Amino acid sequence: TFKSNPKKQEIMKWNGWGYSDSKFLYNKKGQAEFTGKRYRLSGMIIPGLREWMESTFSANLQHKTPAAPILNSSAVQPPTLNEAFLKELKSTGIPFSHDAEDRVFRSHGHCLHEIFALREGKIGRVPDLVVWPNCHNDVVKIVELACKHNVCLIPYGGGTSVSSALECPPEETRSIVSLDTSQMNRILWIDEKNLTAHVEAGIVGQDLERLLNESGYCTGHEPDSMEFSSLGGWVATRASGMKKNIYGNIEDLVVHIKMVTPRGVIEKSCQGPRMSTGPDVHHFIMGSEGTLGVVTEVTMKIRPMPEYQKYGSVVFPNFEMGVACLREVARQRCAPASIRLMDNEQFKFGHALKPQVSSIFTSFLDGLKKFYITKFKGFDPNRLCVATLLFEGDREKVLQHEKQVYDIAAKFGGLAAGEDNGQRGYMLTFVIAYLRDLGMDYYVIGESFETSMPWDRVLDICRNVKARIVRECKDKGVQFPPLSTCRVTQTYDAGACVYFYFAFNYRGLSDPVHVYEQVEHAAREEILANGGSLSHHHGVGKLRKEWMRESISSVGMGMLKSVKDYVDPNNIFGNRNLL
Repeated sequence: TFKSNPKKQEIMKWNGWGYSDSKFLYNKKGQAEFTGKRYRLSGMIIPGLREWMESTFSANLQHKTPAAPILNSSAVQPPTLNEAFLKELKSTGIPFSHDAEDRVFRSHGHCLHEIFALREGKIGRVPDLVVWPNCHNDVVKIVELACKHNVCLIPYGGGTSVSSALECPPEETRSIVSLDTSQMNRILWIDEKNLTAHVEAGIVGQDLERLLNESGYCTGHEPDSMEFSSLGGWVATRASGMKKNIYGNIEDLVVHIKMVTPRGVIEKSCQGPRMSTGPDVHHFIMGSEGTLGVVTEVTMKIRPMPEYQKYGSVVFPNFEMGVACLREVARQRCAPASIRLMDNEQFKFGHALKPQVSSIFTSFLDGLKKFYITKFKGFDPNRLCVATLLFEGDREKVLQHEKQVYDIAAKFGGLAAGEDNGQRGYMLTFVIAYLRDLGMDYYVIGESFETSMPWDRVLDICRNVKARIVRECKDKGVQFPPLSTCRVTQTYDAGACVYFYFAFNYRGLSDPVHVYEQVEHAAREEILANGGSLSHHHGVGKLRKEWMRESISSVGMGMLKSVKDYVDPNNIFGNRNLL
């Protein structure tokens, strides 16, 4: 066990991503650097980033749009407190707060519109109270009191959602209580015979892996948000991790779940690995997005830590060849722990993030030229794309596996491009989220969103959605060409997961967030029209719920609604997600 700071805002940004000490900025010489000491990129100069940003977005370092430095507490509405609830809560001894900072910090996830508003110091409806249960029984007490006094509860894990899931419904008139699970962060037991661990749901990904590693184990579940996202959040959103090819997605890892609902506690009677006992109740809990109750404890599979890890990368002449290679790897069922394919724009972007290693400065474009000429003659620099790979397991098997994958890649024109490019690709996963804040300092807004589709739809969706984004930006009056890019991040027997990244310079627009939202909405319509899903792992929240009926059918919606009406007839868990 360890102590988690209930005042997360002391080490984390209140209006941006991640740790307060870690951010991209332009120094006095006009060079980009990444501050802090937490990441491999920390403390380094990134010479190519400014050139990339200026040429990609027509951004200008003279035109700055700084964020509000501190939270102005007077901008926060005073709390609507339910005095009878508060009085009984005090008698339980469970810690709580109605301090403005505590409330604002738990009022949002990381959608563009949420962060943009906070940067401007605009605060909408926020929770009226924050409570910090310390264990399952505390949650039972809180839920009982909320039912008794008709208080609205919104569970809060790591706050990394990108679906508006944490936004307080503005029409909610009851007192809203944010139930922060961060103090429920213990591993209750490790069972070495069955390779399972029983864990409280408030634990954050990086802490779970660190504590398990101390005993020689891991879960292998590594979503890009794992530094901050919680186990309960993964269960509630049906999360996916980077290394799912070996360890599985959250639904494959979970053996047992305990959840507190207004009707009481729901859990199975045994820890069996699989059951045929009617529809699996776990599948009502996973993906319920805080609408039915609070996940308090989870038993999950663990594995011995892999003895060997190896990164790799492959350059393909074009995106089509790259996709064909990923398809073949999936067909042969020999995918490494992780395999991701970046399009040409993302390859260039990754190159722009190369830190300065020597004192000799080479421009971003010179570095790119050198990269092609030295290694990849005959590849068109404006078409080539890169796959990053991660292998892990027994050393012997990893080396065999690596040869198998590189042999397949060669059949699709793929050339090995070294471990460094692979490792850098995965390291960037954790710092890329910080880049959006830098963009917002200079009139650039952007977001990523994801989907999944069958293999035969991958190329069409990638092409059509990227083109639709460009077209919509033009139609909506965006004055500069947008960045519209994608990557394939997961492969399955029957399809793949694709991420889109798009961003644009909003100078000259009176309501940039509205324009952004119209473009994202059009992109999602394009995805659905092309046979893609509403979401592979981010979930629905309030952002995508208008498409739920279309996605799961009217009868499917009716089934979900009847479960909600039975489990939570008074809508105590009233975040209004999904339904």
